[in-house]
Amino acid sequence: MPAIVVTPLSALQRSVERYKPSHIVTLLSPEHMIETPSGFPTDRHLRLGMHDVAEAWTSESAPSLGHVNALLAFGHGWTGGAPMIVHCWAGISRSMAAAYILLCERLGPGREHRIAQAIRARAPHAFPNPLLVQLADAALERGGRMVAAVESIGRGVIVAEGCCVELPVSLD
Repeated sequence: MPAIVVTPLSALQRSVERYKPSHIVTLLSPEHMIETPSGFPTDRHLRLGMHDVAEAWTSESAPSLGHVNALLAFGHGWTGGAPMIVHCWAGISRSMAAAYILLCERLGPGREHRIAQAIRARAPHAFPNPLLVQLADAALERGGRMVAAVESIGRGVIVAEGCCVELPVSLD
């Protein structure tokens, strides 16, 4: 079954070895951006440089519509034949937002709340970046449903770093 695996940076290499992904998405601050893991094809590694902020005015490197569009385009190249790893620094905010966005796009409109609830069930620590979700909601023309769904699951358990979480690309 196709899955998106969300992990913190500290577990990236271990996750690559365990899951053997076909694609990797990195969401890190520009000043902390990493190179593509050794031996992994660079054309299947999307590196998005942004700070983990909830409002664009607070950072020169805030999440943007360009980041969301790049993520969605990259997601279209993923067949699901092997897992996709999505990671940020802690595996809590930017990466959870990116996984949520990819799942909402793949599973289609009307499933935003079920996807958010499935993320919360598998990741009590998830706190999807609200700015990324807001931008994706507009890009995918979801009329605020993505934002409302993420708000409905709340802040989650506060932790310094999340654990590796498998999110199946299915609601069944």
